[in-house]
Amino acid sequence: MLIAQITDLHIGFDRNNPHEINVRRLNMVIDELNDRAPRPDVLLVTGDLVENGDDARAYRHMESLVKRWQGPLLWAVGNHDDRANFRAVLPEVETDEHGFIQYDTDVGALRFLVLDTLDPGRHGGMVCETRGKWLRARLRERKDVPTVVVLHHPPVDTGIAWMSALPCEQWVQRLEAILKPAKQVVALISGHVHRPIASYFAGKPLVVAASTAPQVALDLDDVDPLHPDGRALIIADAPAYALHYWDGVTLLTHFEIAGPRNVIASYNSNIQPMMSAFLKERGTG
Repeated sequence: MLIAQITDLHIGFDRNNPHEINVRRLNMVIDELNDRAPRPDVLLVTGDLVENGDDARAYRHMESLVKRWQGPLLWAVGNHDDRANFRAVLPEVETDEHGFIQYDTDVGALRFLVLDTLDPGRHGGMVCETRGKWLRARLRERKDVPTVVVLHHPPVDTGIAWMSALPCEQWVQRLEAILKPAKQVVALISGHVHRPIASYFAGKPLVVAASTAPQVALDLDDVDPLHPDGRALIIADAPAYALHYWDGVTLLTHFEIAGPRNVIASYNSNIQPMMSAFLKERGTG
């Protein structure tokens, strides 16, 4: 099973410009996903769909762009989103009884628990008692089904101070207590950081996909909030996405970029003997 993931689209960054850079970058990724062989079985869209949650026009534009994808979709919300505007454009996406955009669904042999970590007015994530209760209840059910938890905010210290959660945060501790005993959870999938990251949380693999929008620079030095030092924050690397491969036991992730490539080798008759030897060799070591 192949699961594609895009995250942090930030459509409407250049408000009222339908041809802004984030639109062009997202289109490149959707085009590439539609052309992939094999085609992914589902596309996860893990939050920060628009730049400004109050921008209803941006939500409508975002939906039209993403729905060029020729397959099933699972949606999550991030800190830039607004639940009311999200639901106005995507009423088919499930919510829980309290209006949080979180739900339980199966795709193939995997169960996905999509968690709402939006805390309006804050950059960081949140899993309140109500949302935690929902997740705990879902995890008590169908314990024999391999489960992936999908959320926008990764509940870990990434080393990038302004894009991190800390172990002392209450929502992080709440989530860890819920997930640690849940043996059916095979991985957590998230976004938010605008960089590809692999880690662990509550004893489970945690995978963070890079953004389709411009990415966050990798700078692990401490930040002084009182003294700006001119460091790079956002960089124009190619738009990115993730491909998660489920083999029935483990989830393996490839991080990929979209756009033109400089190909320096192709599979032709000159390469064929080497390729044949490589494939024949497998399993003999």
